[in-house]
Amino acid sequence: MGLYGDQFKEKVAIVTGAGGGIGQAYAEALAREGAAVVVADINVEGAQKVADGIKGEGGNALAVRVDVSDPDSAKEMAAQTLAEFEGIDYLVNNAAIFGGMKLDFLITVDWDYYKKFMSVNLDGALVCTRAVYRKMAKRGGGAIVNQSSTAAWLYSNFYGLAKVGINGLTQQLATELGGQNIRVNAIAPGPIDTEANRTTTPQEMVADIVKGIPLSRMGEVDDLTGMCLFLLSDQAKWVTGQIFNVDGGQIIR
Repeated sequence: MGLYGDQFKEKVAIVTGAGGGIGQAYAEALAREGAAVVVADINVEGAQKVADGIKGEGGNALAVRVDVSDPDSAKEMAAQTLAEFEGIDYLVNNAAIFGGMKLDFLITVDWDYYKKFMSVNLDGALVCTRAVYRKMAKRGGGAIVNQSSTAAWLYSNFYGLAKVGINGLTQQLATELGGQNIRVNAIAPGPIDTEANRTTTPQEMVADIVKGIPLSRMGEVDDLTGMCLFLLSDQAKWVTGQIFNVDGGQIIR
């Protein structure tokens, strides 16, 4: 019996970017609570590995390839979810270009790269929401969690700009979807110790960031799963349009 009793038992969750890192942790946490989980990722091998791991632990999972910037691909993800699990209750918009992203300035970044980046990191959350919200409404409502970042309140070029967009999108969609009993919130992690972070952020920068965090350590992926489960659960049934920092106190808003 998980923390939430049987709440997640008959529920179906889609987690994008779940082929590794934070998305994988979200998918596994939902599966442990009894939800059927669609592990969606552009890297289908990674997604399959995570889905197989969940099934190996007795959970229910399906790996699906998705390019969140492509409306047809997102619709196909929703269709495969319905074919397998007959409904959609939750969406976690976690997919983003981060590992291996180009480090550049807004004023100089290659324009095609910028558009591709924003199409995944900002528009992707809207694309996936549009693909599933009617299916959620059909089940009497649902919940969406978008992945923001403390980068939204710090200088971090187009990465930070996309997260500012995610925060705004969360508030706007909460307003548009509230009448269908669909809640939309966001989690803004601080620096999390993932493979993507280790390869993208110079380690001396990480050391400086950690010095400025009141809880004086990097976050772990498991530090985020509690907030994700809470926001999807009925314990948060009167919570929508909010952005929650899970960041060791890095940002005080």
